[in-house]
Amino acid sequence: VQLQASGGGLVQAGGSLRLSCEVSGSIFRVNVMGWHRQAPGKERELVAVIPSGGSPNYADSVKGRFTISRDNAKNTVYLQMNSLKLEDTAVYYCNVLAQETFYSGPRNYWGQGTLVTVSS
Repeated sequence: VQLQASGGGLVQAGGSLRLSCEVSGSIFRVNVMGWHRQAPGKERELVAVIPSGGSPNYADSVKGRFTISRDNAKNTVYLQMNSLKLEDTAVYYCNVLAQETFYSGPRNYWGQGTLVTVSS
């Protein structure tokens, strides 16, 4: 199972970016898809998650600005980030809870991270 994240880059404060993360490999079911981030000198934190067939949840710091969505046919999760702030600067990691087979339990998988830099 591999997760390939893309879409990071440099953006001015107030701007927007859209991150994508595609899950590939031997996958039976993707349960929860989400994004985390880690800013320099800080611990990794949850940004947003979206369960299969459920409602998304967001960190308080991004509510109203970020939108998580998923395309189950493509096994892809997106993070639309609007009104970006300096404090949103971080490496963003996609994360999924997925089953490789019908008989296997769900496991956590992580992408490689994509850097988002917000400048003033």
